[in-house]
Amino acid sequence: MMLPVQATFRNMDASEAVAARVQEEADKLDKYFRRITSCRVIVGAPHRHHRHGDPFHIRIELEVPGKELVVTHEPNLKREEQGEWHKRLAVGGPHQDVYVAIRDGFKAMRRQLRDYVRCLRHEVKTHHPAPHAKVSKLFPKEGYGFIENLEGREIYFHKNSVANSAFEHLDVGDEVFFSEEAGDKGPQAIAIRRAGKHHPAGVP
Repeated sequence: MMLPVQATFRNMDASEAVAARVQEEADKLDKYFRRITSCRVIVGAPHRHHRHGDPFHIRIELEVPGKELVVTHEPNLKREEQGEWHKRLAVGGPHQDVYVAIRDGFKAMRRQLRDYVRCLRHEVKTHHPAPHAKVSKLFPKEGYGFIENLEGREIYFHKNSVANSAFEHLDVGDEVFFSEEAGDKGPQAIAIRRAGKHHPAGVP
């Protein structure tokens, strides 16, 4: 990462080894997004840290353009899970479990960061219905056509923008769903699919 991680320890002694693991996990985030401006990590034990069996808490705050991503990893062990915790404590000691908490916290942060990046790239599908239109003009040899939306506006589309490679099965007057984006020569329709029943690829 461009900036070092700010690691804070609460209710426990600071540990260079734990801080190094935090930095190591944070460095991996740079592979998903290179415009992270800051990363703050809080590693802490519960207030009653003298009680054996309490899990570690991890809070990760990541600053990215226009947003702050936050992960709070606070395991809430059920009574039947306490026995397993004591086994881990006996085998690897408390530091083994703080590393597990750090790993799991950063795993959750990577998921958030990937979702953020998808949003930036407009890859997240919305739940809004796709605009509705009909095919108004077709130029099969040239491989393009026009659709007319409900407002009477004609929008260009290329054959590669038709789902399932079904351009050759389109006819003037067919109703379609589509998305719209800005092209080199103005608005153009993309992700075009015929309204009605779904057909296998290449079948009208």
